[in-house]
Amino acid sequence: MTTGSTRPSAPEPLGARGAAERGWAIDCWVNVNQGGTRDQAFMQKVRETTFRNSPDFFRDMEPDALVAHMDEHRVEKCVITIAVGVKNDRVLAFAERFPDRFALGCYVNPRNGMQELWDFEAMVASLPIVLAKVTPFMIDLAPSAPEYWPVYAKCVELDLPIGINTGVPGPPKAADVQDPLHLDRALIHFPQLQVVMQHGADPWWGMAIRLMRKYEGLHLMTSAWAPKYLPRELVEFMASSRGRSKVMFASDHPVLPMERCLAEAEQLGLPDDALAAYLGGNAQRVLFRERHPRP
Repeated sequence: MTTGSTRPSAPEPLGARGAAERGWAIDCWVNVNQGGTRDQAFMQKVRETTFRNSPDFFRDMEPDALVAHMDEHRVEKCVITIAVGVKNDRVLAFAERFPDRFALGCYVNPRNGMQELWDFEAMVASLPIVLAKVTPFMIDLAPSAPEYWPVYAKCVELDLPIGINTGVPGPPKAADVQDPLHLDRALIHFPQLQVVMQHGADPWWGMAIRLMRKYEGLHLMTSAWAPKYLPRELVEFMASSRGRSKVMFASDHPVLPMERCLAEAEQLGLPDDALAAYLGGNAQRVLFRERHPRP
């Protein structure tokens, strides 16, 4: 395995017939430092209730083992997570050691004002960040609130997409702030903004689909959702001519194993071109395209 190639040349995976028949995928949400959340009470609650005490919920990843796992299941790239103001050499080591396999999503807290944005901009200049991230339930602030406006403006300036959690959260936190309808006003004010709804949009799938039809720059990733549980209306949208460019594959590995999510994705009944777009093409076009920041 060499880290300088644009596409890994791994052997065909063993015992993964579907993977051998499809192209390489991109996983837009992988947790490599999940053990660091073990002491958070709400994460313990999510493990117990939403993920049925998954034994791998708090498992940390190591670079070599994760790359081998990606090769086995034909995953070309993963997006892993850091945060503004948090030095995490362990996470950064993945992107430093395997720069063609790992990119970064970076959490930004809109409540922290301009210093947060200046620090974020400096990180984007020096690190392989492909996505800003915000989690409304964590800060109890809907993405239509004015505190988000400077973050959106900075993302437009940097030509950087922003991922925003939507749908009822697993932790016992307020859900109303994650109604996708809050994105409507944001996208009216920032038509150039590229937004990716994260962790699905349950129970507001219909609203999410309607908004994706309305706004060219709005997308959705299926992180934290086993594909077999995706609603039929979303799968039909993904198969349609208007929807096949809108939805990106993401697992939440190891909370939801990427191999399980890939296998279930292949059973959705999508046309070949729609499946290819979902598993990698849309992420490549939205997250990994050449960026053109404003000077």
